[in-house]
Amino acid sequence: MRRILVSAVALAIATACAASTAAPAAPPAAMTRADTTTQLPRNVRPTHYDVAIAPQDGALTLAGKATITLDVLEATPTITLNALDMAFSSASLTPANGGGRALTPRIAVDAAAQTATFAFDKPLAPGAYKLALEYTGRIGTQANGLFAIDYDTKAGRKRALFTQFENSDARRVIPSWDEPAHKATFTLEATVPTGQMAVSNMPATSTTDLGNGTTRIAFAPSPRMSTYLLFLAVGDFERATAPADGVEVGVVTQSGAIDQARFALDSSVDVLREYNDYFGVPYPLPKLDNVASPGGSQFFSAMENWGAIFTFEHTLLLDPSISTQSDKQRVFSVAAHEIAHQWFGDLVTMSWWDDLWLNEGFATWMASRTTDKLHPEWNTRLESVGSREAAMTLDAVATTHPVVQHVDTVEQASQAFDAITYQKGSAVIRMLEGYVGADAWREGVRNYMKVHAYGNTVSDDLWREIQAAAGKPVLDIAHDFTLQPGIPMLRVKAAACSDGKTALTLTQDEFTRDRPGKAPLRWRVPVIAQAPGGEPVRTIVEGGQGRIDVPGCGPVVVNAGQSGYYRTLYEAPQFAAIRKDFARLDPIDQLGVMSDAWALGMTGLQSPSDYLDLVKVTPRDADPQIWRGIASTLRSLDAYYDGDAARQAKFRAFAIAQLSPVFARVGWNVAPGEADPVKILRTDLIEALGALGDRKIVDEAQRRYAAQDRDPQALPGELRRSVLGVVARHADAATWDRLHDAAREEKTPLVKDELYALLSSTQDPALAQRALELALSDEPGATNSASMIRTVASLHPDLAFDFAVAHRAQVDSKVDSTSRARYYPRLANNSLDPAMIAKVQAYAQAYVAQSSRRAAETAMANIAYRAKVKQERLPAIDAWLAKHPK
Repeated sequence: MRRILVSAVALAIATACAASTAAPAAPPAAMTRADTTTQLPRNVRPTHYDVAIAPQDGALTLAGKATITLDVLEATPTITLNALDMAFSSASLTPANGGGRALTPRIAVDAAAQTATFAFDKPLAPGAYKLALEYTGRIGTQANGLFAIDYDTKAGRKRALFTQFENSDARRVIPSWDEPAHKATFTLEATVPTGQMAVSNMPATSTTDLGNGTTRIAFAPSPRMSTYLLFLAVGDFERATAPADGVEVGVVTQSGAIDQARFALDSSVDVLREYNDYFGVPYPLPKLDNVASPGGSQFFSAMENWGAIFTFEHTLLLDPSISTQSDKQRVFSVAAHEIAHQWFGDLVTMSWWDDLWLNEGFATWMASRTTDKLHPEWNTRLESVGSREAAMTLDAVATTHPVVQHVDTVEQASQAFDAITYQKGSAVIRMLEGYVGADAWREGVRNYMKVHAYGNTVSDDLWREIQAAAGKPVLDIAHDFTLQPGIPMLRVKAAACSDGKTALTLTQDEFTRDRPGKAPLRWRVPVIAQAPGGEPVRTIVEGGQGRIDVPGCGPVVVNAGQSGYYRTLYEAPQFAAIRKDFARLDPIDQLGVMSDAWALGMTGLQSPSDYLDLVKVTPRDADPQIWRGIASTLRSLDAYYDGDAARQAKFRAFAIAQLSPVFARVGWNVAPGEADPVKILRTDLIEALGALGDRKIVDEAQRRYAAQDRDPQALPGELRRSVLGVVARHADAATWDRLHDAAREEKTPLVKDELYALLSSTQDPALAQRALELALSDEPGATNSASMIRTVASLHPDLAFDFAVAHRAQVDSKVDSTSRARYYPRLANNSLDPAMIAKVQAYAQAYVAQSSRRAAETAMANIAYRAKVKQERLPAIDAWLAKHPK
């Protein structure tokens, strides 16, 4: 699954129990498959489901029949499975071989446990049986279980149905053993309105017109898989296909939008061929669809259902009137992520949610690797630094958790989908691949796939295959970085250069944002160090100390290439030397050094102005991603000055003076033959300078907006979102009303959703309040409301949080259930007011189970951190600005 992406700051608000402040002698022991958690009795195992579903979308109900072939492993008087929001009308059990009489059990539904128990008069003997069930269920309006999406078209309003079962929502549609280790095969049949298309994991095998306005569509049996991967979509769809290595690759969209999915189709063909080669195990299904849906979710943007990926339109379609180069790269990256899951997650599945990172961390890394390989012109390898930073933002606070974490409840499983699981998991893989070598890593992955195909695994199953292929120790390093939380920090001390070499002494500490003086945990840290133009040198820092001799007498970058998951703290003379030669560094090391300087400066481990010193020496023609990172960080720093107009004006003068010359180089218009990264830099700079209040940018954006009706070139597709974003941010009431009128009149869901997001991005508190009130109406659409409130929170966190809590019953109905425990605390995450901590705490105590307060605790820690930065770090920034006004 591709989780929903939010700002780097908001990524800091997602996780678990407070980390210990004492350093353990060793990481916790790894879990084995025999230890797999389950919430169901272990005495019955499903092997096959025959499922028939008849949705009644007008009434938002479904009628279902399921015949489950199962093995009773030991004598038992009951069979318990998962079921949620279901009413059973009949149940019977027969021997699987067809002999014997049918048994009619008593049915007891436990809504709190999300189970149904079928009790028999006598214990069932071990053996194979068929449990036949008839039931009714609900169709929702948020992305859980079977849900309806209503959307506007030029032909009128339409409704489509989709399923979303990860992590624990198959039980809303099918009575089932809804846990990843309970793999089985599935045969699905759906009764749908005649003329509509139905899509599932496997191809349709028959279509029968029932003569009453409905058609029954039957699908081929699936391979053995987990329940959360089953999929069904029904609607007025179009489908386009292309062949790839004997597989029919397809895209499915609402009618009339298929051309906007051509890039996704072509990309999927390329990615599937690449993965067939990389994994050494061919994709095993006859087809692979990617199904687009209007709307959105607070939980995810795409889902890896085997053979039928689900993706919201904003991450699959490219509409030339609004789509940008960033959108194009996101479409490719997300498709690559979900297709990677067809192996890591679908073919081989984690045994329990503790090892979710095996799915998500690997898919994140694989997508990054594949994007860089197939599209080198995008230069996306530098994005690994930003991905690592997203994880470190979360991993540096006491509420973090290990990559491999223990999960007990459904809500805890939902909260496991965070930056530690995705981005830290990916960063650890990147580090270990660099340690063992790309060829050995791939050989280990191929062996892992072959050994565990159609089965379930834990993390050590992967590590053993990698270690065997590499012929060098991997397990201990992997355990250090996946079984304990936190971030190593290497303190670097350099001796004078002698005989053409620089000797470095490395001392391992731990980087935290909220626990100064904490006794550090211990890691075995793979290190690569390099002087500009010299050869890289490798070592392992073990036991807290290390030494390395680096060829060359220039400034040495520790973590050269930025594959390591750790922070680097240089002594002041070393940092000064790096700053002096900053332009000579590889761009990825420029990003890494800047990221460390920013994080260490904000925690007081080095001067908070060191980052600004690096900005001053960054060449105007540096890699576009360097300036994109600078623009983002300056915007973040600007937000700390909110509420203090005089000080903020001085900072903004400096920030605009740095960014404006770079924007002057790229200009407003795309140049012939322009590199793709420059296109993204242009839109980022427009947005950043607009947010900083640069009058030249704001005035030009407003001019273009006013001219759009008479000048078609005023708002070209690649600039439309950025220009409208500046206009909306600085909107007065009349402009807001005009944007609102455009949103109401728009008939293209992708454009309509964007307009409602713009209404929520205003800096005027009165207009932000209007956006919040609009979000609670039916007008924006059921899946837009929560996004609008979250967008308001980016500039008005206190206002949005107070509003959402005051209208909690209404807001709950507009947030998918897998997101609720995280949704409200995240609204407050950008607050600078320490009083918000008590409000978040009160919300969590009133409405969130104690075992599921990870997001609330992290939000409280983040608010405290932001308040501390404002109080303790900004004075040093102010002093620096007085000496360097521009």
